Amino acid sequence: MITVTGKPVCAGVAFGPVFVFSREESAVKRRHVESSEDEIARFEDARKKAVSELDILYNKAIAEVGEANAMIFRIHQMMLEDLDYTESVKNIITDQLLNAETAVAQTCDNFVQMFRSMDDSYMRERSADVKDVSERIIKILSGKDKNGIISDEPIIIIADDLAPSETVQFDKEKILAFVTEGGSTHSHTAILARMMNIPAMIGAQGALSAEFNGKNAIVDGFTGTIYIEPDEETVKKMTAKKREIERQAALLEKLRGKASVTKDGQRIELCANIGSLLDIAGVLKNDAEGIGLFRSEFLYLESRDYPSEDVQFGVYKEVLSRMNNKRVIIRTLDIGGDKQANYFHIPREENPALGIRAIRFCLQRPDIFKTQLRALYRASVFGNLSVMFPMIVSEWEVLKVLEIIDEVKRELNEEGIMYAKNIELGCMIETPAAAVISDILSKHLDFFSIGTNDLTQYTLAADRQNPDMSFFCNEHHTAILRLINTVTENAHKNGAWVGICGELAADTELTELFLAMGIDELSVIPSYILPLRKKITETDVSAIKDMVLSKYLI
Repeated sequence: MITVTGKPVCAGVAFGPVFVFSREESAVKRRHVESSEDEIARFEDARKKAVSELDILYNKAIAEVGEANAMIFRIHQMMLEDLDYTESVKNIITDQLLNAETAVAQTCDNFVQMFRSMDDSYMRERSADVKDVSERIIKILSGKDKNGIISDEPIIIIADDLAPSETVQFDKEKILAFVTEGGSTHSHTAILARMMNIPAMIGAQGALSAEFNGKNAIVDGFTGTIYIEPDEETVKKMTAKKREIERQAALLEKLRGKASVTKDGQRIELCANIGSLLDIAGVLKNDAEGIGLFRSEFLYLESRDYPSEDVQFGVYKEVLSRMNNKRVIIRTLDIGGDKQANYFHIPREENPALGIRAIRFCLQRPDIFKTQLRALYRASVFGNLSVMFPMIVSEWEVLKVLEIIDEVKRELNEEGIMYAKNIELGCMIETPAAAVISDILSKHLDFFSIGTNDLTQYTLAADRQNPDMSFFCNEHHTAILRLINTVTENAHKNGAWVGICGELAADTELTELFLAMGIDELSVIPSYILPLRKKITETDVSAIKDMVLSKYLI
């Protein structure tokens, strides 16, 4: 038996034969050309053909996984229209008189390096999209077809990582589990696994070996382990585990459609965090009671220029419409720091985490901010919209935001454009400053959403992206928990409600504490909804409140 461990991204246990997916990456031969014009024409022809291919994949994906999940191919088409990308290719051809394949490969390497250097996990994942798009063009230029998966039986797929254009070609009925050496929890493979509710793991170094092809294996998506040619004892143990999982899953299914209410009648709302339209299918499938955090910046980061009011309106309208009047909290533009787009022209900063980002950028560029607010208010008539502002640290910022919103409302009234009159407004609590003055802020707002990731980083002065700081970056630190409690008490005194949208929201070790504090909402990745609901419905807050508060806050 061979055991390989990695990082789990979707729970479950799968038994089956291994299919080692290896792609023949196009070997790019560097050569000089006589005419840059002819080579640019070759590139343009290949680019247009790639756009057409992506149209076909988009339509296939709509039929199989729905419009929201098919949107990735529209995003890839946008990448092919990106001026920075296309001009880089053309400049390399013109300046160095190199063939189009080499120019595309060099541009791909540059963009991949740029995305991978970013701290934000969502933006790091864009490197895989750039590679996928670039490889498509190179294959067209070289006349090679993409490889696929041919199998007559259900299989466990092992790969280095999988691109959206590869996964959409799979027969979903024949996939038992995904195992990748690369990737991340936000990769398209991980998203697809969660949508299909099949076991998946990443970072399985050593699993991608041709000698494993066809061998029987077991994937444990809970621990992130694959057992290749498992021994009898392991088969017995994992069979028992799978049966218990199936029993627990059946019990969780009984919670679908139920309210998240404790034994003694305390209700807490369970919502989902999403990064794009691609995630909505998972929100609905996992029975979230709403969307607690929609990161609107993806619209900007995946565009080559500022998205227009109408483009934003269309996206917000779709999110609200698909959620069937469940509350959708859309966070306004959180750009800056590690999330950059060239067309914003944000000056380089020595310490971007403490620089011009989020609401600070929006207040410096009210034209961009007002465009987004207009789109949000126009879309508000199509569902239950709440709007949230990131990185608020002062009362004057909230007052300025409210002043700009009043301007937007006046403009819409003058233009005869309808909008909802009861939109809730809130802000993220991400810094100690915001937590300390939460009594003041809550007088102007309807709700808070506590971003525990940044709150931990700023409170403990510990970079949570730095692996060497993991020992010091303790999210269970008494200071963090006391700040959360302070925010909750201050908000409730002024009639505002409080949610948590950071990673701590999904930490079941702290669920009882959050219930004891009186937190009103938890927003997590969709697959955590039902397990959290189970924890909540099994808890009697009145019986454990004093003990839990004393344990964590004193």
